[in-house]
Amino acid sequence: MKYQINLIPKKETTLGERFLYFASHYLRYIIVITQLVVIGVFFYRFQIDTRVVDLKEAVGQKKEIIEIVLPLLTEASRIDQKQSEINNIIKDQEKFKAMLGYFLSLFPETITLSNLDIGGESMKVTGNALDSRHLQAFFELMRRDGNFKTVAFQTINKTDVGYNFVLNLEEWKK
Repeated sequence: MKYQINLIPKKETTLGERFLYFASHYLRYIIVITQLVVIGVFFYRFQIDTRVVDLKEAVGQKKEIIEIVLPLLTEASRIDQKQSEINNIIKDQEKFKAMLGYFLSLFPETITLSNLDIGGESMKVTGNALDSRHLQAFFELMRRDGNFKTVAFQTINKTDVGYNFVLNLEEWKK
């Protein structure tokens, strides 16, 4: 068995010596790690800056596209508005055509038409009838068909030749 005995007393270290020992051994690792973090942040900053520049360029391109397309969009909306107006006019004309065709298909040959006012979905018919029965039959036929909500005589006058009448037809249903 062998024993080692150290008779030299252990030297006490001061606070300055401890700090110097820490600085010389461990502080360099902390500084290196800090520098690596700073370099990583620096490279990350470059990456973020390139993304920001790319996004600014993309926004600029999209603004240019919007500026180019905006007149086309306004023109397209104007054309769409005109198209809808045209469709409304065509629908009104089709309604007018159907209403007038229906009326003329039922209008008897023995009655003469002197005036026909058409406005919207109503008609005002002025005419002369030689025979009151033909006028009555025409009136009943118009009421029975029900294509107009209101079928009514405004005036009927007896004359030497026959009967003058004004017939109101209102609210075309078809």
